[in-house]
Amino acid sequence: MVFRFLLLLVVLCVGSLQQGLADDGYRLWLKYDQLPDARLRKAWQAQAKGITVENGASPTLQTAAHELQLGLQGLLGRPVSVGASGGKGRIRLQVAADPTLGKEGYKISEQNGGLVVTGPTDAAVLYGCFALLRHVQTGQMPPTAALTSQPRVQYRMLNHWDNPNGTVERGYAGSSIWKWLELPEVIDPRYKDYARANASIGINGIVVNNVNASARYLTPEYLRKVAAVADVMRPYGIRVYLSVMWAAPKLIGGLSTSDPLDPKVRQWWKARTDEIYKTIPDFGGFLVKANSEGEPGPQDYGRNHADGANMLAESLGQHDGIVMWRAFVYKANSKGDRFKEAYEEFKPLDGKFAPKVLVQVKNGPIDFQSREPFHPLFGAMPRTPLVLEVQLTQEYLGFATHLVYLGPLIKECLESDTYSQGKGSTVAKVIDGTLEKHSISGIAGVANIGSDRNWTGHPVGQANWYAFGRLAWDHTLKSDAVAEEWTKMTLTREPQAVNTIAQVLNQSRNIYVRYTTPLGLHHIMGQSIHYGPEPWLEKSARPDWTSVYYHKADSIGLGFDRTAKGSNALSLYSPQVRQLWGNPATCPPDYLLWFHHVPWGQRLSTGNTLWDELTTRYYSGADSVLWMQQQWEQVKPKVDPEQHTDIASRLRIQHREALWWRDACVLYFQTYAKRPIPPSLTPPTRPLAEIKELVDIYQLR
Repeated sequence: MVFRFLLLLVVLCVGSLQQGLADDGYRLWLKYDQLPDARLRKAWQAQAKGITVENGASPTLQTAAHELQLGLQGLLGRPVSVGASGGKGRIRLQVAADPTLGKEGYKISEQNGGLVVTGPTDAAVLYGCFALLRHVQTGQMPPTAALTSQPRVQYRMLNHWDNPNGTVERGYAGSSIWKWLELPEVIDPRYKDYARANASIGINGIVVNNVNASARYLTPEYLRKVAAVADVMRPYGIRVYLSVMWAAPKLIGGLSTSDPLDPKVRQWWKARTDEIYKTIPDFGGFLVKANSEGEPGPQDYGRNHADGANMLAESLGQHDGIVMWRAFVYKANSKGDRFKEAYEEFKPLDGKFAPKVLVQVKNGPIDFQSREPFHPLFGAMPRTPLVLEVQLTQEYLGFATHLVYLGPLIKECLESDTYSQGKGSTVAKVIDGTLEKHSISGIAGVANIGSDRNWTGHPVGQANWYAFGRLAWDHTLKSDAVAEEWTKMTLTREPQAVNTIAQVLNQSRNIYVRYTTPLGLHHIMGQSIHYGPEPWLEKSARPDWTSVYYHKADSIGLGFDRTAKGSNALSLYSPQVRQLWGNPATCPPDYLLWFHHVPWGQRLSTGNTLWDELTTRYYSGADSVLWMQQQWEQVKPKVDPEQHTDIASRLRIQHREALWWRDACVLYFQTYAKRPIPPSLTPPTRPLAEIKELVDIYQLR
């Protein structure tokens, strides 16, 4: 009794201490603070007096029980025991075969006055425990009917663009979380918390290094380091993958070539892969960026992407691993259209990839723009499983200073209809394998995680990590529902504040588009670091790294003509999509300038001329950031002060930079349109020359 009293005292004191301290964001959505609703706590206390683990005690089941104990003790404000004894009011964790749950699905059901969490594997039970905690955290009563769920996509990956020296390419939240110089001897506790966060949203794989890969990761020295990371991830059902440099046989193998058809090269990769599996028995496989943006690849030897990917798949042999070959390829061609190049290289290879190969395709054909049409490869390679790649790090979305919730962007792509097999052939059905009957499927998110205490730089960046995981598990979830869920678990449970914050999240992406790239403008950001506006950029190392290559502004109009009269990129889509986007009079405004060069004076479906609609959207977008600030101020009493101050400060930066984008683009495009700013709008007070100087400062030129 004395021990139980002391344990209760510790739980209550820790809970009070956590709620009394400022929230620095480290706990992410795994905040197990005590539920404020006494009735809800009492209902759950009756169902959660203890935890019983059945069917043995593997590391993953022990992890599941510990997480459930940790969460329930914090949420309910009292001790929850873990032990073998049964009885009424205990939660039982049980591995049990169930053909309706697949390999990773779970079921939470009421039995004999308590709850049982079941799944066909240890990892499935772990997912069920996190789902149960999410159910409690979001203020729901104990379930009276079974809660079941299983992932719709098999490989749910985070791709880290982290480098051996600790830098992160396109990273805006500090340095890499992987401390390669300290590994394998020093295991940062942060690795475990990272694994917990990923497992809680169903992510089951991580690529630990940059797609612009260093061959060092394939050396014995670094494989030991990667193995140490894998040891931390394993109890959480997470497998580790590596990005590999194509030229590794030459750089570290002592060979004179990296030709995928050379027997010595094939043998080198097989031997190195076997070595990897000796070091990391559950190694997941390889991610490859080849013959793209200067990276080496099989085309250096007159081979194609399938030759390269299949050679790596062969090296896997009987090992349980896969190859993810990125389709992000394009050549420097001032007269071409980068939009078409991945399609033209990969479409002819459909059906020529080995069974263990998946082709990884970005959500859009250019490069993670704030709004893109879905990539034409989706639906165009029915004999090849495709991985959808989305970017969580905000390379083109204002870095860590702009609040942009990406749930709607991801859903927009997933719900896009390719019509490849008739109406309803969505991108989601392509990548989950159901449309084309593939046995393997995948989705990848480029991680926005770094060493910053709050993980993502901007606190709301956490919502993008969370939304990706939830939608990777179940792409039928609504992005607004996911936003509410994250808000309740991370910022506040007060209903009105939750509603207000969720509205801001759900509108944020559209607001960003309006003040940066409205009506389908794209790739007009600052050179190199991709920050701020630079629509006047006309010289760069490559023509397709300039802005003028994409917006095509002239005295007649604006936009890239991708119809048959232009680059004909529109022909890469099915007839139904071509019909939707092919006529400028009926093309949805959000995609208008992606596909059409529109005269400045042409009337749009909104009733405005192109020029008036363009300027109106730039102004309304910038003004909407003020609305975001006002909404955020309203929830101040219901949100942790430290979190509120941080986000409020970033919203002030966002408004200043929204005005920067607005003024730069309106004044620049006005030099071509030769039209006045609509009388309802106040003209910018600073000249274009001054704004160009500001861009030079930001770009460090």
